[in-house]
Amino acid sequence: MDFKKLCSIITITGVILLVCHPSSVTAGDIVHDDNLAPKKPGCENDFVLVKVQTWVGGEEDAEFVGVGARFGTTIVSKEKNANQIRLTLSDPRDCCSAPKHKLDRDVIMVHRGHCKFTTKANNAEAAGASAVLIINNQKELYKMVCEPDETDLDIHIPAIILPQDAGASLEKMLLTNTSVSVQLYSPKRPLVDVAEVFLWLMAVGTILCASYWSAWTAREAAAEQDKLLKDAVDEVPNDKAVGVSSVLDINTASAVLFVVIASCFLVILYELMSYWFIELLVVLFCIGGVEGLQTCLVALLSRWFKHAGESYIKVPFFGALSYLTLAVSPFCIAFAAGWAMHRNLSFAWIGQDTLGIALIITVLQIVHVPNLKVGTVLLSCAFLYDIFWVFVSKKLFHESVMIVVARGDRSGEDGIPMLLKIPRLFDPWGGYSIIGFGDILLPGLLIAFSLRYDWSANKSLCAGYFPWAMLAYGLGLLVTYVALNLMDGHGQPALLYIVPFTLGTFLTLGKKRGDLRVLWTQGEPKRPCPHVLLQRSQEMD
Repeated sequence: MDFKKLCSIITITGVILLVCHPSSVTAGDIVHDDNLAPKKPGCENDFVLVKVQTWVGGEEDAEFVGVGARFGTTIVSKEKNANQIRLTLSDPRDCCSAPKHKLDRDVIMVHRGHCKFTTKANNAEAAGASAVLIINNQKELYKMVCEPDETDLDIHIPAIILPQDAGASLEKMLLTNTSVSVQLYSPKRPLVDVAEVFLWLMAVGTILCASYWSAWTAREAAAEQDKLLKDAVDEVPNDKAVGVSSVLDINTASAVLFVVIASCFLVILYELMSYWFIELLVVLFCIGGVEGLQTCLVALLSRWFKHAGESYIKVPFFGALSYLTLAVSPFCIAFAAGWAMHRNLSFAWIGQDTLGIALIITVLQIVHVPNLKVGTVLLSCAFLYDIFWVFVSKKLFHESVMIVVARGDRSGEDGIPMLLKIPRLFDPWGGYSIIGFGDILLPGLLIAFSLRYDWSANKSLCAGYFPWAMLAYGLGLLVTYVALNLMDGHGQPALLYIVPFTLGTFLTLGKKRGDLRVLWTQGEPKRPCPHVLLQRSQEMD
């Protein structure tokens, strides 16, 4: 099998995998709202995540995360305002009846039991507790709400629920140590995190690099074709002769089918999400990442090592490979393997982003949108796809399929690998800001097309479509992050904002400049064949 064909197959397979992934989401929602749990006087708090920092014998120990209740007093947001308070185990354990001993402003830890949450809080407050930690009987967190007919809601202590495993750890601390205290606080996220700024720069920079590479390659192919036509007027070269066999043009049918396949793959990911399935995705991502990194490095290094890039050797199964390809392949394989083995380390995101960016650039180099019609169909379908799987899927699956897949829920892993991510360094809750490959790749196909058109039409920078398309994409992604922060960290479908900005700008400019018909159908300006020009010049002579 020819190596280039094999590369194309791997890359296109990667495309189907990559676009099936989510829009920008954060590490976790700090403020939760729930229309099914309406507010009323005495029961109107937001559901906020709460940090429970433990201290054993005066030494800082483990930290747990719980959720504040709808009722009770609110929890302080700053750590410096949260006092260290002694933790006491309730007797009886469920606190469904009054505790046997009076408490001296201690934080009391109780089991879930079978009585109402408000009953536990009232009993704890009556016994002198300053706060109540309720341990859930499941590993998940639970929203503590008030019953519709409840009236005893004059509660003046905060109530926090913790997952079952956190409760087991706390109980073990209490049974094995004489002095255990806790700090309770709910820090707020910064309005803008530097991670989002760098992620925006990464997304825009990736499309910028990929677009120029794609346009440069198309220009070189066109120049080579003109040269061959001039050298042989009566001989029209085939695609392989002009070096465009590695380019795959999308048509309208494949654009629609692409989104259908992406939806099917997303459902498969959702249903089969587990540790072994994440491992399979890691392997596929590494294969695509190696191909992408190798392609980018060979293209870059061939500028300096031209002889090595143009000297070939025949390799079984792969066909003819350049010496430069053979030289960089071991490094690419080792890089991907190293990331796969150490992907859970704190700095592994650097390797993941490097492989991801290289793969996106390579796909944008190989896959082309031939005209604005195909680009419009593709982005319109992707627009509906993103909205459906982020928002509408909640009605069918009782949770957002896209966000569940992005986080890697039920897999035991820290999300899927087909994402660009940067740690939220100045966020007290930690986590990552992420963006799905599809949110870069799909608009990137249209933006790369705009630069190819500009160059083929000999348009200046100001008169071209590319700078406006890039500006529109940047603004669309910026609006995505603004919406993300306004929605308290709830996942947002990035294409909901990016597609109207990017596609709308392109269509409006094309209509205004009178280029829309050419952009829509042909995708490139008409230019006379070189042999026709040659014949005309000969006739004039």
